[in-house]
Amino acid sequence: MQTIPINTINSPTIILELIYRLKVKDVMTHKLISVTREATLREVQHLMKENSITGVPVVSDRRLIGIVSMDDIIQALDFGYIEEAVEKHMSQNLIVLEEDMPVSFAISYFDRYRYHRFPVLSKEKEIVGMVTTRDISTRLLWEINHEVENLERMIQTTKVTDGLTREVQSFSILKHDFENAGFASTEIKKKLKQSGLFPKTIRKVAIASYELEINIVVHSNGGRITAEYGPDEVIITAEDNGPGIEDVDQAMQTGFSTANEWIRSLGFGAGMGLPNVKSVSDDFSIKSGENGTTVVSRILFSEQEKVHLGTKTTKE
Repeated sequence: MQTIPINTINSPTIILELIYRLKVKDVMTHKLISVTREATLREVQHLMKENSITGVPVVSDRRLIGIVSMDDIIQALDFGYIEEAVEKHMSQNLIVLEEDMPVSFAISYFDRYRYHRFPVLSKEKEIVGMVTTRDISTRLLWEINHEVENLERMIQTTKVTDGLTREVQSFSILKHDFENAGFASTEIKKKLKQSGLFPKTIRKVAIASYELEINIVVHSNGGRITAEYGPDEVIITAEDNGPGIEDVDQAMQTGFSTANEWIRSLGFGAGMGLPNVKSVSDDFSIKSGENGTTVVSRILFSEQEKVHLGTKTTKE
């Protein structure tokens, strides 16, 4: 039997978080292949062969009443009762999982009982799926890859400019990644709220970062958003990998967009991005060529804000 090479004791933290967060219903196979009690073992044999499975649940009115395994079929062939009804030979001593159980329960069940699969029941005790070790491993691998992508999007660094240490957040942005569009700007906004900045400044930075992030998702081949936090300013830089803006002056006009109908149907590409960024920036610059576009939005803190933050210096 294939085993799951993780456990709930000494696995890495990210794995432990996943196996306690995910439910059995998140990993199970929802497409259920089952038979009634009247089906013959021969019919089950054909189902197993056609669907490459090694176990079939026996169901009556969505209630699980038994299960037929590959071992049951082999024994029926050996002793010559393969044409008999499954009701006479199915396993009725069943161990099941419930769909709302954490995946950690499923992993411990596979380790304890050494079965190939477990039926999954709903709160109403109706069978709703089956789960195998492969189902769990496949979903965990997908989730881990997703977590790694998120970590790559948010890289905390620092740099020194004019003798001052500035904190920098950098986010990788993928082309047409609408599922995660807005992640970078949300993280930037969270950080600014924690810093004690005035709501007006936070709103300006949020607009600039969001519009620039969406521009990369919609119009480019991917790129990066960087937020640089200084003692009296926030600088948002968007750098993409092309194909560049053919006419920058035209792109700066309100309402102009090169987005296709598919993009517009998703609610993006209204032609307000760059004009909105410029309107909230104290300093704004844009450079574009066939290898990519770089946009820099600089948003300054007010004098009252700098006093509030304790970053204002008094000239002697």
